[in-house]
Amino acid sequence: MIAVDSANVKLSSLLKDNSVELGLKGRNKAEIINELVDIIAKSSRAKSRSMLSCAIMEREKLGSTALGNGVAVPHAKIEGIKQTVLAFGRSAEGIDFNSLDGGKTHLFFMLISPKDDIGAHLKILAKISHLIKDRFMVSLFKNAKSKKEVLSIISNLEKVP
Repeated sequence: MIAVDSANVKLSSLLKDNSVELGLKGRNKAEIINELVDIIAKSSRAKSRSMLSCAIMEREKLGSTALGNGVAVPHAKIEGIKQTVLAFGRSAEGIDFNSLDGGKTHLFFMLISPKDDIGAHLKILAKISHLIKDRFMVSLFKNAKSKKEVLSIISNLEKVP
């Protein structure tokens, strides 16, 4: 895990090979969230898988984090987490994630941040939102053949001023 400098947040510094899953199998919101939580729990020093899952599900009760265009960004700020963690998952079939546009959701960026690091959390959410608002970008993520390709897409975009 990497400490986040909120002034210079880079998704490429947060997202690593072991936090990308291109074959999510969940058939509903809870199953997808649990798969993503498992990825985060395995790829970080997160102490409690159930705490992560509960925090994400509580956040979802406030309103769906599915932004439309086939993308959702489930996220939470958690007490006791020391560093920001990001995971990416893709579901080939797509699921109903209560998207704003009513469509199926295929791409998931899960963000877990320290409770007191609001600035970095919001900047990362903004960067992800900017990244996936373009249908062409969403298509690149949907069609990526490997974890390395997903990481390369993000890294290359961050090089563009």
